[in-house]
Amino acid sequence: MILPIEKERIPYEFEIRLNDTLYTFEIHYNGENDFFTVDLHHNGEVIIYGAKLVYGQPLFEGVTDTRLPSDQITPLDPSEEENSVTYDNFAESVLLYIGAEEEGDIDE
Repeated sequence: MILPIEKERIPYEFEIRLNDTLYTFEIHYNGENDFFTVDLHHNGEVIIYGAKLVYGQPLFEGVTDTRLPSDQITPLDPSEEENSVTYDNFAESVLLYIGAEEEGDIDE
């Protein structure tokens, strides 16, 4: 499954249900350094603030919190041509895959 991102709306927030839990994702872009961050909320409470999107690394890697989605969310390029997340490729060739930990796990 791919987490839907509307890059032209950034900064913005959206809700999505993952494993029967409704989360609010807030996406931000740092134009000076060309990177994206994600804030994650549940029931109006901030779980994660400013998690940086890093290509090939699960979004909340290293964070232990039972409120986080159980499936990993990882920025990946199914063509395996990209190796970073930039404004030009995010939500184009680099997508946020739910449940994939590496390119080989991507189901299209």
